[in-house]
Amino acid sequence: MITVRLYLLLVLLSFAQASFSQVNALTEYGEEIILYENGTWKYKNRELEEVEIKTNSKSFKKSKESTFLIKSNRFNIGFYINPEDWTFKKSTTNEDAEYTLNYKDGDLYAMIITEKIEIPILTLQGIALDNARKVAPDIEIVKQEYRMVNDLKVLFMQMDGTMKGVKFTYYGYYYSNEQGTVQFVTFTSQNLLPEYRSLCDDLLNGMVILD
Repeated sequence: MITVRLYLLLVLLSFAQASFSQVNALTEYGEEIILYENGTWKYKNRELEEVEIKTNSKSFKKSKESTFLIKSNRFNIGFYINPEDWTFKKSTTNEDAEYTLNYKDGDLYAMIITEKIEIPILTLQGIALDNARKVAPDIEIVKQEYRMVNDLKVLFMQMDGTMKGVKFTYYGYYYSNEQGTVQFVTFTSQNLLPEYRSLCDDLLNGMVILD
């Protein structure tokens, strides 16, 4: 029998395995659509164009407890973590994911997905949503905003969805520059997010550009 802890981890890994892949098609009128494995489809980025993304006026900084630096091997970005709270390892499940992280005392996970190409942030937003829907077709963006994190302008998104009756949340940062692109995503069940939100924020706010 699969435990809840293992099940949640498998959902996260499923998200990573779809990190930058998608199936596009054109209608007879030339409109681009996204096709899903369950037979459903939607117009590409139509819903995203209708939403204005605001910028949070708060400045987000690295926690003093985040003392251990994980460096990307793909471009000049790093991630300070609290070694008392988190374990990490190189990902072996997907070529786009560099690292997976586990919270030591509960059902909270994270993944660092990197790519060497620059991707416009709104395009990255659409990719993240489309790929999340391959795991949970009902997934929705429930919150999004731009944040200044250690002097980086990142896109924050919280996406909620359901897979086989399990309600889960992706809660993460998305960033791209001329050196590459990163999706830094935490993951847990929806009912646990209020308990883990501060842990998620502290982890995510450890993202920095390296000299």
